Amino acid sequence: MSESLVVCDVDDDLVEKLKKFRFRKETNNAAIIMKIDKDKRLVVLDEEHESISPDELKEELPERQPRFIVYSYKYQHEDGRVSFPLCFIFSSPVGCKPEQQMMYAGSKNKLVQTAELTKVFEIRNTEDLTEEWLREKLGFFH
Repeated sequence: MSESLVVCDVDDDLVEKLKKFRFRKETNNAAIIMKIDKDKRLVVLDEEHESISPDELKEELPERQPRFIVYSYKYQHEDGRVSFPLCFIFSSPVGCKPEQQMMYAGSKNKLVQTAELTKVFEIRNTEDLTEEWLREKLGFFH
């Protein structure tokens, strides 16, 4: 492990919000977008969205800055069942500043553990975040 790898803590309010989000009862797609406060070295809330499709979600992501997303997605199974998997998506676009990239990469696992998520995906281009991409990724779990 390199000395320069920065692992940021997760803001306490955000931890609470993620716990509540995990047990939400709503049946729509919803997202929590998080960013790193570089000065505080803390993962903090950036934006929250209700009733947001993967295609709408990608429009909310900056093209040149990393973001962490926890996404509750209404997944329609082929047999007619519906589930609401919680997905962790690390948006790490090409062209980010290397030190920013390292800070996000170094903090990802801690955030995933804090949020207790198992469906962890990464995108290198915000355009890759589509309904098809997400369904394909989730197909490995179902």
